[in-house]
Amino acid sequence: MRISKDLIPRSARHRLRRILRPAFLGTARRTTPLSRHWGFDRGTPVDRYYIERFLQLHAADIRGHVLEVKDSGYMDRFGTAVTQRDVLDIDSSNQHATIVADLTAADHVDADQFDCFILTQTLQMIYDTRAAIRHAYRMLRPGGTLLATVPAVSRLTKPDFWRFTPAACSRVFGEVFGSINVSVEGHGNVLTSVAFLEGMACQELNRHELDTDDPMFPLIVTVRAVKPSGGVRDAAPAGDQESTA
Repeated sequence: MRISKDLIPRSARHRLRRILRPAFLGTARRTTPLSRHWGFDRGTPVDRYYIERFLQLHAADIRGHVLEVKDSGYMDRFGTAVTQRDVLDIDSSNQHATIVADLTAADHVDADQFDCFILTQTLQMIYDTRAAIRHAYRMLRPGGTLLATVPAVSRLTKPDFWRFTPAACSRVFGEVFGSINVSVEGHGNVLTSVAFLEGMACQELNRHELDTDDPMFPLIVTVRAVKPSGGVRDAAPAGDQESTA
């Protein structure tokens, strides 16, 4: 005889599910992370795996006159035919910076000069995100490419204002670049998100775990946005197009 689940008390059903699908948290069963240094002290942070994979995939965009934030590490590593390098920072004490500017108020930086702008893990620390994206667009040459990454899941740092979803990125970048010129993808899954919050290194996960993308649990979001050569953007409503891995 089959017993209706409605006749079984909810607490008993919950206990049965816990028995049938036990949760073994192991070293993750703690109230402090394994690393407070993003995982750098254990290897390569998990989010860097997706950032570097994204930049490697779009290495052909990193060419000509390239701008990067803080230092030139990624353009040096992934660039192809880079002819001129510039580094942007709001901090004038940064000896790597060739352009000192607040990205939300960078009117003094010439427009239409960069073939590529590498903007990784930065927009979450900028309150006026839309202004920053508008200036990134303005500084790119027609046909130039913005390669941006933003966190969907992360510990807090200072300053830290935002977390992003693929839908939000499709809309906010589409408003500036035009939605048909923007490609947005979410990367990661619930395991990689937990691992990153714990401070694990990507070397502690296998390739299958790292390369499984769950659109419901992205760890980071990547954006490739191209400034139209003719300066004319599509008229489609921003945010109507979204691509998630």
